[in-house]
Amino acid sequence: MIINRATLNAFFTGLQTAFNGGLGTADTVYGAYTMSVPSNTAAEQYAWMASLPGLREWIGDRVLNNIRTYDYTIKNKSWESTLSVKRAHLEDDQVGLYTPMFQMLGQAAAQHPQELVSALMLAGFSSNCYDGQYFFDTDHPVYQADGTVATVSNFQGGAGAAWFLIDDTRPIKPVVLQTRKPAKLTRMDGDTDEAVFTRDEYRYGVDWRGNVGYGLWQLAYASRLALDETNFDAARTAMESMTGDGGRKLAIRPTVCLVGPTNRSAAEKLFERATLDGGAANPYYKKCKVVVDPWLQ
Repeated sequence: MIINRATLNAFFTGLQTAFNGGLGTADTVYGAYTMSVPSNTAAEQYAWMASLPGLREWIGDRVLNNIRTYDYTIKNKSWESTLSVKRAHLEDDQVGLYTPMFQMLGQAAAQHPQELVSALMLAGFSSNCYDGQYFFDTDHPVYQADGTVATVSNFQGGAGAAWFLIDDTRPIKPVVLQTRKPAKLTRMDGDTDEAVFTRDEYRYGVDWRGNVGYGLWQLAYASRLALDETNFDAARTAMESMTGDGGRKLAIRPTVCLVGPTNRSAAEKLFERATLDGGAANPYYKKCKVVVDPWLQ
């Protein structure tokens, strides 16, 4: 192959096609419990995060609700991955060597937010959310109607593999995925580029800018006990019984059971079998949608 600008442009077009194809084949599940937020600055502040608005009967003048604010900020970070292409490979028409590599690069770029979100969920037992408590904790502060503060738990306890109940019916989700710059493939293949001149190679890379953070802890409940009927019932009841500030009922509904590979069989047995071993109907069938995240381990 004769190397000139036209052939390099055609090669990059092929790389972009392979990259975009990889983007479309990525298997991700974070959409079930993640709120995607576009970002236009270096960081986004979520001071409103504690607010769960409700309505009251309009008698007399409107009542202004003072929104409790928190200093909770998610700062964007940058990630990248870069691959080099030997000029000699192009001269020898070995273009096909790079197609699967850039397909995998596209797939990795699409899966990167999932990896961040999954790591954040597992870190929730030791990382703070907007109220200053661990995201999964036994003593989240909630104000009562009389102005006193009570504590609410969204962690059942235990020390085994974690599983989670999620209410995915709200506009706000337990996790925030903040995107400042979507994944994009860029090139350095000019004759005057340093790597081309000194090492006779072209460079192509992807970069993504954004971050993840915690949303509403009330919409996620964690357990490290065995995933069985007894512990599910207790977790579901605790979640459905949660109240917001002022004692207002939140009507939370755990609709998703999020598990890693360790708890896959237990979740499928509990929620996806229509009948029990003895032939009786399974009372837990379809009570939750099972979402298996391979990064939750």
